[in-house]
Amino acid sequence: MSLQEFSGGDDRVHIAGSTTNGFDPKTGIYHSPLNLGPRYKIPAKHNLDTATFVLSQLPPHHEAESRVALIDSATNERVTYEQLLHSIHALASGLYQALGVRKGDVVFLLSPNSLLYPTICLAVLSIGAILTTANPINTESEIGKQVRDSGAKLAISSPEELHKLVPTGVPTILTSRPLSGDDSLTIEQLIEGYDPIPTELMQARPTQSDTAAILYSSGTTGTSKGVVLTHANFIAIITMLRWTVDETSAQDDVFLCFIPMFHIYGLAFFGLGLFCAGTTTVLMQRFEFNTMLDAIKTHKVSNIPAVPPVILGLVKYASKAACDLSSLRRVSSGAAPLSKELIDEFRERFPWVEMRPGYGLTESCGAATIFISDKQAKAHSASCGVLLPGFSAKIVDIETGEALPPYKEGELWLKSPTIMQEYLGNVESTLATIDSNGWLKTGDLCYFDEEGFLFIVDRIKELIKHNGYQVAPAELEAILLSHPQILDAAVIPVEDEEAGQIPMAYVVRAASPDGLTEDQVIQFVAGQVAPYKKVRRVDFISAIPRSPASKILRKELVILQNKQQTVSRL
Repeated sequence: MSLQEFSGGDDRVHIAGSTTNGFDPKTGIYHSPLNLGPRYKIPAKHNLDTATFVLSQLPPHHEAESRVALIDSATNERVTYEQLLHSIHALASGLYQALGVRKGDVVFLLSPNSLLYPTICLAVLSIGAILTTANPINTESEIGKQVRDSGAKLAISSPEELHKLVPTGVPTILTSRPLSGDDSLTIEQLIEGYDPIPTELMQARPTQSDTAAILYSSGTTGTSKGVVLTHANFIAIITMLRWTVDETSAQDDVFLCFIPMFHIYGLAFFGLGLFCAGTTTVLMQRFEFNTMLDAIKTHKVSNIPAVPPVILGLVKYASKAACDLSSLRRVSSGAAPLSKELIDEFRERFPWVEMRPGYGLTESCGAATIFISDKQAKAHSASCGVLLPGFSAKIVDIETGEALPPYKEGELWLKSPTIMQEYLGNVESTLATIDSNGWLKTGDLCYFDEEGFLFIVDRIKELIKHNGYQVAPAELEAILLSHPQILDAAVIPVEDEEAGQIPMAYVVRAASPDGLTEDQVIQFVAGQVAPYKKVRRVDFISAIPRSPASKILRKELVILQNKQQTVSRL
């Protein structure tokens, strides 16, 4: 299917609060009720790359000199749009001329968030090289596997993580000079030492169909896989983000970024897309709750793209702490499900702040749904919004493969110009995930209501089968988190001879003289669910293991439980 077919050029017109659900009963397909319109039409020009597209939309020169693009929350160092543009072109020139980076070369980036991170990403993409990013806390073994799997020809690393790359043998440059005085080449030196050269002088320019990035999924339910995303994928999602900023009147917002830029959520939003809107982003190298609160107050932050644990922290702590959140006007949440109970509690404690959950995944370039207005979000508080413009969806019966109407639960399938091309070098997984017609099988159990709002139930593979019934861990976790003495929780299946599986909860307790007990937790949940959904066992833990995107790593808890069972049998 061509880009033109996804460009939003049909006759549908967005009306705030519209009840048009976009469902076609003949095909079983849900179409987005929203329309990008001609101003934000996704470019169909083939000879276009992500970096060129982003840089073409930066503020004009007379504004770029003074408008701030990035602020380091720790040092207050600022980067204007003019400085950002110069650094990107200079670094691209240095990578091309000094290091011989060419179109199709894979560049491995291992670094926490920094003011240089977006510059590196856009410089790499402007050459036509392929970006692959990694979590700085990954082990040496995990780093080595990704370097080999991606075929990286060059690595860029923060000084602190360099030792993890040494065993790979891949040539590596540092982001900045380490305190030890290491004489390794740095990104800073390349920016300072090379003048920009016109991109048209670079050989073999990238096109929309070329690979832009290989991002590795968190592997919450299996082995981590390389998600191949093209320049067309990024150009499409950035166009939608630019449209979203205008639709939600966020052009003058001050954003706070603590989401890691190595993840699709942080990369598409803060590493690339927001620059097209000319906004200012306050950057945190790593997330720390009190530091976040200080940054909000100091920089008058108004908009925070967040993840569920941060929302939970704001509800549990910020409302009781002496902190100033008066500048906040919007908090969005993605990367993992957010319960209705937590959303309602957030709105009760911070009534002046709009809360807008969303849904997306790495394979869809980070987004799929949106709430255009706070009124919509409040009216559908258990939902994650309607489909973004250009998206279509099906709810497919897990057993029969039939496309289902509103209010029927099944697997969510998506189609859009943002959908990945493949899993790198993994034909079997690719064929199992994308069908012959281009539908992405998300693995999420969902349903649409009659107005076209999407509701996430849980991961299909994570449903607990208890006496023939299906139990959604996310539902039980939402109930557990509503307990005032529970800071975090996760529910996993435990094998049982009679019932098949039983729900078991791992719980992080708040410090309390009462000392929450296992029986109290079990009874708390039992009073709110059907008998087959009851939590049967509880174990207390210091922290719930989560991926960088805040998804619960249930497989780690299952391994922990299996070890505990083995020890108890000895």
